[in-house]
Amino acid sequence: MKGFIDDANYSVGLLDEGTNLGNVIDNYVYEHTLTGKNAFFVGDLGKIVKKHSQWQNIVAQIKPFYTVKCNSTPAVLEILAALGTGFACSNKTEMALVQELGVSPENIIYISPCKQVSQIKYAAKVGVNIMTCDNEVELKKIARNHPNAKVLLHIATEDNIGGEEGNMKFGTTLKNCRHLLECAKELDVQIIGVKFHVSSACKESQVYVHALSDARCVFDMAGEFGFTMNMLDIGGGFTGTEFQLEEVNHVISPLLDVYFPEGSGIKIISEPGSYYVSSAFTLAVNIIAKKVVENKFSSGGKTGSDEPTFMYYMNDGVYGSFASKLSEDLNTIPEVHKKYKEDEPLFTSSLWGPSCDELDQIVENCLLPELTVGDWLIFDNMGADSFHEPSAFNDFQRPAIYYMMSYSDWYEMQDAGITSDTMMKNFFFVPSCIQLSQEDNFSTEA
Repeated sequence: MKGFIDDANYSVGLLDEGTNLGNVIDNYVYEHTLTGKNAFFVGDLGKIVKKHSQWQNIVAQIKPFYTVKCNSTPAVLEILAALGTGFACSNKTEMALVQELGVSPENIIYISPCKQVSQIKYAAKVGVNIMTCDNEVELKKIARNHPNAKVLLHIATEDNIGGEEGNMKFGTTLKNCRHLLECAKELDVQIIGVKFHVSSACKESQVYVHALSDARCVFDMAGEFGFTMNMLDIGGGFTGTEFQLEEVNHVISPLLDVYFPEGSGIKIISEPGSYYVSSAFTLAVNIIAKKVVENKFSSGGKTGSDEPTFMYYMNDGVYGSFASKLSEDLNTIPEVHKKYKEDEPLFTSSLWGPSCDELDQIVENCLLPELTVGDWLIFDNMGADSFHEPSAFNDFQRPAIYYMMSYSDWYEMQDAGITSDTMMKNFFFVPSCIQLSQEDNFSTEA
């Protein structure tokens, strides 16, 4: 059941009743312990199906355009294409990936805020016409290189989060929209709608109120210039929890009814990314080195402690699957795979990647039982921003990806309209992967 990030041939273990994710991880920990102890992912594709069902149940009026850069592994793209989502692409490679799956250009939007001229030309060549824009320079590039472009004006939101003032912000101001509409009219560029994005870190629902009000203003402004507006993109920022999705829907649903009512001809879309994939992937890493250091986190105002503090080095880090750690906090707690006693002492520990770079710190401070080289740690919620091309630093090897799905989730897919006749060409469903030989039954050959 081997599968690598750039390998379009993969298989999915269809799990028997009584077999779960934990059993699958146990199985591959055992196999990898025997064969080299490389890190690996387990992807539960059934969780993606559940997330789509949840979306349809709560915000069916909003069509999701999955953000490809979040996780572009073939199985994820293929299952989402089969579920009927659109795709939000940042570059030529992503557009090509989804078009190879038979996704029509109408279901692709080009969302990069800073577009290369060659990639705008590529979008024009393959018929990807819908794209976003937030400034005059980009508008002129689009006008010169994509005569059939349909542009969404990207407006800024008021979601400044404490401590994030230095982050790059995209989106134009409401005041500047009139100027951009004037430019678009002069350049003969078709403006068809508005996009905004609210960060997942934003806890203030009023941001959506202001953003939707601003979007309505831009729609009215565009009408004055003769543009036919028919699309509103409310961006991403969906964490994946049902509570957050319901909370957002509670805020935006009445506003959409007022500003963009059903029957107005305006299509509402969004760009969920981690919403779909974060919880679907679990990463298993191996401890490759260990150091005992002075305890700097002792309590009681003392500078030290008799208890040891441990630094553990793992075979994956920020130059691999933890790349997002360089720009944001880790959204997962490490779990020790081996069984240990409930009363076993816990020690202050830090977790590091294999590069020996000071930036390669994955967890600064956590409590763990004492581990030994060769032990395994499990990180859940690793499906988002973990699958980029790895750095050549320290000859990092990409983790294998093993896919699984339960029978019940497979039946749910069929209920959603995906039958075995229309199933993705690279899926090979087999009985429980715990009961079969990997070599005999999980070949990646078509």
